[in-house]
Amino acid sequence: MAIDTLRRALVFVALCLAQALVLNHIRLFGCAMPLLYVYFIIVIPRGYPRWATLVWAFFLGLTIDMFSNIPGVGTASLTFVGLLQPYLLELFLPREAAPNLKSSMATLGIAKFVTLALLLTLVHCAFFFTLEMFSFSHLMQWVLNVIGSTLLTLILIVSIETVRKP
Repeated sequence: MAIDTLRRALVFVALCLAQALVLNHIRLFGCAMPLLYVYFIIVIPRGYPRWATLVWAFFLGLTIDMFSNIPGVGTASLTFVGLLQPYLLELFLPREAAPNLKSSMATLGIAKFVTLALLLTLVHCAFFFTLEMFSFSHLMQWVLNVIGSTLLTLILIVSIETVRKP
């Protein structure tokens, strides 16, 4: 248990540093910004306590907000994703799956994992950019931000999953 928490904390720090130092400065075509830290919540295992998932999501979002100067946007959107993750993960698992099954391409399969990651990333990006803009007066820009950021983040998540050890 302690080793798992230590690993999770190291991934937490690595994703925060990557987002704050590198990924926050990338804006492809003026609309696509990678929000890779959502990967931390996507790969939480099946039997992980829901309260712990919400706590990790809240503190990861809060840390990203502090580094990115977007008060509350990352926290709210990532906590919402942390709330949805256990329920969406159950939709992609067979009933006889192990109670502590880790969410990855190796365990779920490529199609199921990519679909799960796409859904959670899309929800995160939609919530994130809705709160960031706080208006639908520029609806086309909002749609481009959500779709572009979702696709860019999904490409990075799949890239990490292909090189990660199972």
